[in-house]
Amino acid sequence: MSKPFRLGVAGLGTVGASVIEIIKRQENALAARCGRAVRVVAVSARDRGRDRGSDLSGYAWFDDPVAMARSPDIDCLVELVGGTDGPAKAAVDAAIAAGKHVVTANKAMLASHGMGQAAAAEAAGVALAFEASSAGGIPVVKTLREALAGNTVTQIAGILNGTCNYILTRMELEGLTFADCLKDAQALGYAEADPTFDVEGFDTAHKLALLTALAFGTEIDADAIHVEGISKITPLDLKMADELGYRIKLLGVAERTASGIEQRVSPTMVPKSSSIAQVMGVTNAVTIDADAVRQLTLVGPGAGGGPTASAVVSDIADVARGLIGAPFGLPVSRLDKPARAPMQRHEGGYYIRLAVLDRPGAAAGIATRMAQADISLESIVQKRSEVAAKSDPKGRSGQPVPVVLITYATTEGAIRSAVEQIMADGHIAEPPQVIRIERD
Repeated sequence: MSKPFRLGVAGLGTVGASVIEIIKRQENALAARCGRAVRVVAVSARDRGRDRGSDLSGYAWFDDPVAMARSPDIDCLVELVGGTDGPAKAAVDAAIAAGKHVVTANKAMLASHGMGQAAAAEAAGVALAFEASSAGGIPVVKTLREALAGNTVTQIAGILNGTCNYILTRMELEGLTFADCLKDAQALGYAEADPTFDVEGFDTAHKLALLTALAFGTEIDADAIHVEGISKITPLDLKMADELGYRIKLLGVAERTASGIEQRVSPTMVPKSSSIAQVMGVTNAVTIDADAVRQLTLVGPGAGGGPTASAVVSDIADVARGLIGAPFGLPVSRLDKPARAPMQRHEGGYYIRLAVLDRPGAAAGIATRMAQADISLESIVQKRSEVAAKSDPKGRSGQPVPVVLITYATTEGAIRSAVEQIMADGHIAEPPQVIRIERD
């Protein structure tokens, strides 16, 4: 048997501690599968005294992950620090420069610097593996890079953030507000103290940027992604979706179009009959449309120490076995520069919720703006509040009234133009809620 494959683990949070425990627990199985022992020999974290539920006394400790990355005593850096720049990027760059393999779960770093790091890894003949960066324990990176090599992918769409899916699930099933669900998610550890990165869609966007490059053979283009979050979703939106036969999910979608690659992260109404609508709670799901397999849906735990660590260890095992290829499936020099496609005509139409001021001329003004943007309306639903009805049962209250418009197929540009004009006219009390509708 070959000499042991020696690991240096940078970052000892939930995932890092879980990686160490899995490697201990699966020591014999990993050795048999890899043809060599796989061992953690060094660790790095900011706080030496913190109890991480594991005995770390047998490992060399480095206060500086960059120094560990350069150590001659490790063969592979396992980067679990996180962050776009700072120690995480510095350690990964140092490891590659020193001829060390890298396994990382850092989607933010890769979304910003992945092309340069992949090129450096290819030049150095080392691995840059990142299965754990997208969709937690779901093996979507290997599926796109390896299992679907004989396919041309046309679209990839997924629920890529467990926090958002948990919040939307609770709001739908229990009628809770976004704020109340967010508090519960934070108390349970599903959401950070500052949840902006998750709930405003940026975490999903970083993951989508990596999956898009893998799916379409392009360079990463995270800046091209249109990003919306879920913080403005209300119980009324979820109730209306239910009445129309839909559920609201935060989806990351990348699609090949005639004019280029369209990438977006946004709340979307999906038919209840669809497989992705059945994905509830913190679970993630990714659906891939391709010419040979047609449609493939992968569902599984998208976050947490165990699932994410499972993906990390899977990469470690591959590298220990000598499976080292181009990080993004093709050498960086052969990846296409993606053409940024404008939001195309959306055949499913749109859901638009307006807080319309209950006064003469408002409805007519809104209808005029829709017509000027060449938008046809399928239905209009007015939801007058019980409070307004009781306070003024016969006349106009002058208070905002929720009005829901369902459009026929139109373009994102037309919707945005009409909404801007409606806001400028002063007929609504707050910015409109706009949600795409996906048909069967």
